[in-house]
Amino acid sequence: MNRFLGIRGTAVTALLAAGVLVAGCGSSSSSSTTTSSTESSAATPATTSTAASSSTAAGGAGTSSPSGAVQVVKLAADPSGGLSYDTTTLTAHPGKVTIEFTNMASIEHNVTVASSAGSTVGATPTFSGGAKPLTLELKAGTYTFFCSVPGHRQAGMQGTLTVR
Repeated sequence: MNRFLGIRGTAVTALLAAGVLVAGCGSSSSSSTTTSSTESSAATPATTSTAASSSTAAGGAGTSSPSGAVQVVKLAADPSGGLSYDTTTLTAHPGKVTIEFTNMASIEHNVTVASSAGSTVGATPTFSGGAKPLTLELKAGTYTFFCSVPGHRQAGMQGTLTVR
């Protein structure tokens, strides 16, 4: 009988160990509310004068911002290397806003956002040849976006972000 329990105990132990290993391979229960489609935005920068493409992370129409949803607006640097963005005006609703900034030029750029008082609200890193998102919590108002690389803003690389 002891020999039977020893074999049975070993089998139970092996099954329990296998169950722990399988459970450890499961997916995480944590979730993220921010979605970034940086790679797809690199191929389709905004080309209109008002890039009001404020779609939400939940895939909504962007006319209102459900609590916790992230609006996405797209902004791109001139891919030929000029010191300009593809638009000088962006529009969003108050709340979480992600600016998907694409810079396919070989010249390094960034996007910096400042409040109407002139204080910096946020900025992307300075980079070339890719895309970087910038997520901000914005209140209603008028903000300025610009490239903070020396000389770029002075050359006209700036615009207005209206949050209403």
